[in-house]
Amino acid sequence: MKNFFATRWGIISVGAFIGVFAALLQKWGNPGNMGICVACFERDIAGAVGLHRAAVVQYLRPEIIGFVIGALIAAYLFKEFRPRAGSAPIVRFVLGVFAMIGALVFLGCPWRAVLRLAGGDGNAIFGILGLIGGVWIGTLFFKGGYNLGPTRSTYASVGWLLPLVMAGFLAFRLIFPPINEQAQNGILFYSLKGPGSMFAPLSVSLGIGAVIGFLAQRSRFCTMGAIRDFILFKQVHLLSGFVSLVIAAFITNWIVGQFHPGFTGQPVAHTMSIWNFGGMVVAGLAFALAGGCPGRQLFMAGEGDGDAAVFVLGMIVGAGFSHNFGLASSPAGVGPHGIAAVIVGLAVCLFIGFTMRKKA
Repeated sequence: MKNFFATRWGIISVGAFIGVFAALLQKWGNPGNMGICVACFERDIAGAVGLHRAAVVQYLRPEIIGFVIGALIAAYLFKEFRPRAGSAPIVRFVLGVFAMIGALVFLGCPWRAVLRLAGGDGNAIFGILGLIGGVWIGTLFFKGGYNLGPTRSTYASVGWLLPLVMAGFLAFRLIFPPINEQAQNGILFYSLKGPGSMFAPLSVSLGIGAVIGFLAQRSRFCTMGAIRDFILFKQVHLLSGFVSLVIAAFITNWIVGQFHPGFTGQPVAHTMSIWNFGGMVVAGLAFALAGGCPGRQLFMAGEGDGDAAVFVLGMIVGAGFSHNFGLASSPAGVGPHGIAAVIVGLAVCLFIGFTMRKKA
């Protein structure tokens, strides 16, 4: 069992588990085509703790907490908890900010992009193509010597900080639960309508998140890595897990009646195709330059990677920027400053890619 998840069938089983339970989480209360979305859920957390005031997207999502705690448990059980940090943390923070901005222009991370497709949302095709394009640009930088520098072993407390933050979030959620007709309960904000008001039961969300965190830590599941490895090395190991997720989510959606093909009227989605594409180009490039998709960053943070934790915090702060400054999209279309944000984000990512290369 220790080595099973490193095998082809192991990663396929992990992808299938995520696909099935992402679709079921939607059935059990999470928003449409959003059983799991790392970017959207971190955006909701940012709203819950008051980093933005978009009233329809405020909820302290237990799945994110579970991802980190599950990965932490797996890392300790298999002696892979390795506290490390020091690889260009400010760059990782900025990449996290723009990864979130790009994802919220599209309205989803790589996980949600394929879950939207598995639910019948044709707009996701443009987002997935943008993700592939962004990762492809990242591979060109890798070939040109792009490198964020080495990490170094550090104090165990560094590796524990983000898991402790997540444990604190869980304590807040237990002490200040959502109450009907009350937008703020204690220190947390809660949506009374919109996607933030839609959630599966706490125990279900937290439990599934923890299992996914455990399995993903063991298998190194990563959506960005799947595309990167295929482009660079023609390796299909991670890609097989990615494809398995899509197929399993599609089958589950079909069985439970959640597959609704089309472009218009899709839940929490817009039809501005060029910016669905452009937003995910920025997000995909930022994920590539940072070394992992948003889910993988949470899993690495759970196993002690302080640099991944900085990226996660950058995404949460980026969510606050997106909604406070009119960058995020809505079902009505791209936000008033979303197009400018995509252009600026692409410029920043290209600047990082061109300037952080080691010459032979």
